[in-house]
Order: sequence, then structure tokens, then C-alpha cells
Amino acid sequence: MSPESLSRAATAHNPLRVIPAVAALGLLAMMPSPPASAADAETTATVQSLGLEEGAAPVRERSGWRKPAKVVVRTTPERLEWLTEVAEGVELVAAPTAEAALAAVPGADGVIGFCSEALLEAGTDLRWIQLPYAGAERCVSLPAVRERDILVTNAQRIYGPEIAEHVMAMLLMFSRGLYVYLPEQQAGRWTRDAVPEERLWELTGKTMLVVGLGGIGTETARRAHALGMDVIATRGSRREGPDFVSYVGLADELPELVGRADVVVNATPLTAATRSLFDAEMFGRMKPTAYFINVGRGGSVVTDDLVAALQDGIIAGAGLDVTDPEPLTEGHPLWSMPNVIITPHVAAGSDVRVRRLWVVMRENLRRYVAGEPMLSVVSVERGY
Repeated sequence: MSPESLSRAATAHNPLRVIPAVAALGLLAMMPSPPASAADAETTATVQSLGLEEGAAPVRERSGWRKPAKVVVRTTPERLEWLTEVAEGVELVAAPTAEAALAAVPGADGVIGFCSEALLEAGTDLRWIQLPYAGAERCVSLPAVRERDILVTNAQRIYGPEIAEHVMAMLLMFSRGLYVYLPEQQAGRWTRDAVPEERLWELTGKTMLVVGLGGIGTETARRAHALGMDVIATRGSRREGPDFVSYVGLADELPELVGRADVVVNATPLTAATRSLFDAEMFGRMKPTAYFINVGRGGSVVTDDLVAALQDGIIAGAGLDVTDPEPLTEGHPLWSMPNVIITPHVAAGSDVRVRRLWVVMRENLRRYVAGEPMLSVVSVERGY
């Protein structure tokens, strides 16, 4: 069965549902493996196109590193051969479920696809965890990760193109009034003046503020710039940014920058610094004509304050792929607000992202075995 057929079968009960990142690991396990030479070329192209960053030093220089004897992988036994090509002499153990991983992890040096407190308790020899998603906050917050100095790598930037296009889809829904015209269509009404013309934007010349200029934020900025928008951004650590971002500010400049933007996009990870970042005060600094789009984490928003800002006309609308709580409770006011677009945390889904994820995780397996610098190393201190 082709990957496309598998995807259609997995989503047949709900055509709008996209398989989550962790579940998608099983999907890739059933995909045919390419020849090693093709995989090498694919890996190089993938790493370069995503702009993945290497760790500062070879992993062999980390205290406690050794060539792994055993690595547990979230996949099926039938598909370990492709991974074995880059891990000669290493016992790779397939664990398609969390329960199987718990049983297999004693004696393992590394694990791909899992991270939990129970796993760390059982895997006393673990030195490396490869996450299949970008959000690392739950894993690195586990005390054992810090206490045992376990190396954590993640899937940062891998989902950037898909999530960026999801942002642009939401933005275009707002800027062209589609969020209004769609219900009119479903009601069988031809209402040309449903949206005042001054609310139908040409994006050229409008300003987008990207909060969190990482992989997702950079890809979002790239697409917004291509549509003629002026893109400004904030990031937590440095002011450097790509040429298509006209200004990069530090995190403490956010309260001033939100007032300049027509669209504010949150693409930050959830950390102590970003939790409840968007509250009544922050929404109050935005233009009343501005839209807020969240593809970061729901916990970065004070949901009650967002509801009030939307109800009181403090901001014009919100596009949410993540919420707090997630999912929203039945009857929550956000469900029925006409100026809100909600998708159920599916922005990372696409027809190519699973393949891309495994190409990168396979490359990190190769690098760990060889003791080379790793890709996408998570800072335990920063949480991303």
C-alpha cells in the first residue's frame, strides 16, 4: 500500500483530520526504504533545505558518551533495515507502542520517538532521546533529563513549511473575508456586501509580526514577504534574521512591536518566559483591526483574555491551531465566535512531512553512533 493510500485510510472517518506527529511514525514504518545512496543524497538535501543547526561539538565529547549498543525505535521490526544501514553494530529494537518501549528500554543507550517519566525510570542507561516533534518542553522538564544530563534532540524546523502555509491559509481566510463568505455559502445566500470593502485587505504593504523567529517563524516570514508584506519579528536570544525580515527585536520589545502589526503570529515554544505571554495587556496594545494567529502553544495565551479581546473589539479576529485547554471544552465561547478560525492542532500535517521527519531522525542516529555533532539539539535550560 502506498503512503498516500495509508494516509487516506487513516483519515477516512474524518477527511479533515491529519495524523499527529507521533502517530505518523508508525505510518513511515510501513513505507518502503530507499537505497542507501538515495537516502544519503536525500538527507543532505533535507538538512540543507531546512537549515538545521548542528551542535557546537561532536557528541563523542559529551561526558558519558559511548558508541551505543542498543537503541529503541518507535517503528515496526519489518522496517529496521533502513535504519540499520547507518547503525552498524548497534542493536535496534522496534517498539511500536509505549508499552513495548518500556519493556525494551532497559539497557538501551538511546530511544527514538518516546519520552516519559516511566521510560526514564526503566531506561537507567539512556544517554540520548530523539523526539519526533518540535515541542520539547514536557520531555526536558522531567527531572531525570537534567539530573542525568541526557541529550535531547527534536524535530525543530521539520514542520516549518507546513505550519507556515497553515498560517498563511488562516491569514487569507481573514484578509479576503472567506471566514464570512463561507457561512453565507452554506446558508445559500449570495451576499456580496457581507464584508465591508475596507476589511478586504491587499496584503502588500501590511505588517506581520512573527513572535518566535525559529524554524516555523522563519518559514512563515518567508511566505509573508513573498506576498509583499513587511515582516518584523522577535526572538529570545539574538537579533540576527534573514534578509526578508526587516527588523528583529528581542523578547522585551514585544509590547511595542505588537502595536505596529496588522497580523501577529505566535510561533514560540512553551517556556516559563512564553507562558501567558498574550494576555489582556498585550491584546490591548494591538490594533483593533489586527488579527492574532497562534501556531505555537495554547499555554502562551490567557484564553479568557483572548475571548474578551474578541468580544470587545480589541482585536479583529483570531486563527487558532492550538488552544488552552486543548481541546476546548464543549460550549466554550471560542467555538461559536464568527471572527475565530479553529483547527484541531493539525497545522503540521502534509503529504511529505513524515518522510522528512524520518530522514532527519535517521541522520541523527547515524551521527550519534559515529560520535559526530548532532542536529537540532534541545537546550534543557531554555526548553527548546
